[in-house]
Amino acid sequence: MTDKIVNLTRARNARVRDDKRRAADANAVRHGLSKAARAAAAREAEASARHLDGHRLPDAPERDET
Repeated sequence: MTDKIVNLTRARNARVRDDKRRAADANAVRHGLSKAARAAAAREAEASARHLDGHRLPDAPERDET
């Protein structure tokens, strides 16, 4: 009788939260990024490109990115 006392409501809610989190992770893998995350990544990439272009030397030849 040295077992820890467990609140059954908290245990049940924790199990439900874990199940939902597991399902959400599976859906995130299945469906990719959210629209907001895609937009944020595009904004970040554009800002990074502008920052890099701002440091480019004026007489430097254009490089082919391929």
